[in-house]
Formats: sequence, structure tokens, C-alpha cells
Amino acid sequence: MASSDTMRSTTPPDLVRIDAGRVNVATQAELIARVISDAANGIGGDVFTLNLDHLVKLRDDARFREAYAAATYVTADGAPVVSIARRQGVAVDRVTGADLVVPLCEAAAAAGVSIHLFGTSDAIRDEAAARLRAAIPRLEIAGSESPPRGFDPVGADAMAAAGRIAASGAGICFVALGAPKQELFAHAAVQQRPSGVIYICIGAALDFISGRSKRAPLLFQRTGTEWVWRFIQEPRRLGMRYARSMGYYIGYLMKGSARG
Repeated sequence: MASSDTMRSTTPPDLVRIDAGRVNVATQAELIARVISDAANGIGGDVFTLNLDHLVKLRDDARFREAYAAATYVTADGAPVVSIARRQGVAVDRVTGADLVVPLCEAAAAAGVSIHLFGTSDAIRDEAAARLRAAIPRLEIAGSESPPRGFDPVGADAMAAAGRIAASGAGICFVALGAPKQELFAHAAVQQRPSGVIYICIGAALDFISGRSKRAPLLFQRTGTEWVWRFIQEPRRLGMRYARSMGYYIGYLMKGSARG
């Protein structure tokens, strides 16, 4: 087994680039296989899931761009990103953080890889952990914590947290802080404290697993309109975000049509 203090995964080549964003893993099955192999061999890295909100944030956030440029694995999160990739002639599947947690935990349990949960609130995280253990009896949760309010994802407290995560023995850490904070934390942890941990950025996935937030019905998920459901649930919080995202998508398509 490779030394967990020095080894990092070999980043696969990009399949598609969208402005400052990129995707280099085509399917969920491929991602799970890569993550489990890396974790079992003590090879650290991070996983981002590219969506329209990220593409908007990437335009104005240099640190976010740096994190994305260095990410080990990046999937297409959201029907618009899948559509843009396919317009470039690249077939990729939609792979979201919310869809990834349970199957990755199942694969980790089967491979004897323990996990760590980092982020959201203590209550939500504890409820999510209890449901994961009930559904996957062999799953080992090596640690679990939430950062304090006002947490700097690249500061001294973040690196201390990364040290605790590494010391827990976990091979996989699910990071539920929201973008761009979770990606900045994962990037800093991998770059500054290489430890053999794979950091998976999952957004609101633990909220869904805990039952505190209700995910969109399958019809919305399968038709790529899950954002409509989320907007109906939280219009004030998500309205401006989705307006910017839709503006980005329409502008990108118009640029593509002009080039064509």
C-alpha cells in the first residue's frame, strides 16, 4: 500500500471544459470505483460536482477557480451541465452529491473503508449518520463534526479539522458546507495536509438523508428539473441564485449559437 502521507491520485484528463469549469469523470460507477480504489490505497484527493451555480461563482472567485483547477475528480451535476457537455460531443451522466452518498457508503462498507462526516449542523449530521448506519450495517463512521459559525475554510481551524479527520483513520470524508466553502476546504486540506483522505463535496445531501429537508420527487430528478422543486420550497433563498444560473446558461447557449 502506498504511503498516505505522500501519495495523491492521478487526476484523469478533462472530458469537457466549460469556461473555468471542467468535468473529468463521466459516470457515477466510474467515480465510485476510483474513490474506493484511492481510499483503499491511502491516496488522497477531492471530488467536486459541477453545476450552474458553481459556474457563476467561478467567474468572480479566484480561490474557487484555483480549487476547481486542482480538483482530483469532477462530475457533471445538473441537466444543464450534461447538456453543455453533450453539445461539445461528450457523453457524461449527471452525478450529484445527493445521489452519491449512499452508494459510495455501500461501496466503502464492502471494501472496509471508513468514512467521516464534516459540516451542516450537529443534529442533522447525527440523524444522517444514524440512518446511514441503519441502512448499511457494516458502514464504519470514524468521525463526525461541524465547524463553528464563521469558519474560515482555509484557515488554521480548517487545517486543524483536516488533521482530526486524517487522525480518525477515515478514507473518505463527506463535506457538507455548501459552495464554495466546501470546495475551498477540501482543496486546502488536500494541498496543505496530504493524508490519504478523499474529500467528497456533497452540499445538502446530509439534510436529505436525515429527513430534515425533502428532496424533489423522482419525476423532477429524472427530468432534470429538480431545481424547480427546490425553488418552490425556498424561493427567497434560492431565487437570485437560480436567476443568475439561468442567465449564465442562456448566455452560454447564445455564445455557442453565435460561434456556430
